[in-house]
Amino acid sequence: MIRFVDTTKIYSNGVVGLKSLTVRIEKGEFAFVIGASGSGKSTFLKLIMHEEVPTEGEVYVNGYSVHNMPRSEIPYLRRSLGVVFQDFRLLPNKTAYDNVAFAMQIVEASPREIRRQVPLALGLVGLSKKAKAFPNQLSGGEQQRIVLARALVNNPAVLIADEPTGNLDPKTSWEIMSLLEEINQRGTTVLVATHEKNIVDTMKKRVIALEHGELKSDEQKGLYVHEN
Repeated sequence: MIRFVDTTKIYSNGVVGLKSLTVRIEKGEFAFVIGASGSGKSTFLKLIMHEEVPTEGEVYVNGYSVHNMPRSEIPYLRRSLGVVFQDFRLLPNKTAYDNVAFAMQIVEASPREIRRQVPLALGLVGLSKKAKAFPNQLSGGEQQRIVLARALVNNPAVLIADEPTGNLDPKTSWEIMSLLEEINQRGTTVLVATHEKNIVDTMKKRVIALEHGELKSDEQKGLYVHEN
């Protein structure tokens, strides 16, 4: 589903984002990506989403060759990805329903498809009754659930969550992680970048640890590699 082959990313200011990284994430996997600030986590995610392109090496995502992708294919790649951000990025003047529907409107889904899919996505995250609420009427956890629904509404092959619990209390964080695990069990590949040691230790998933742009370790048993 995701494959980096000897991938290096050097930014125009000389900063090395990734250095000769080779890693493979299979379809249906749940993997954490961890590392201190500057470890390469953000670069790793940006390359997957084609927000950046590698300086050297290859990146494959869901059958697309991201490293030499024509501009015309970029929207199709991004439609196969669902993205959850730490800061929610909800539209404040739109209801929960309309925020989720907006993700379908961007990819030019039909009104009929939107009417069918949005309630399903809201139901999956347990917020069917909050469809008409605006973001400022929702708790932080509810807002993050709306972000999850928005990421899932187009049935992505890969769900990328960038620090999805960073602004949430511990109880709500576990609720969000349980939802991500449920989504994974339905067949979606899930990739979570996080600093939450307790979550990584407890969930016993694959852990890809980066340090200074290189692969520090790749553990299958949920063993957390402590950051310096």
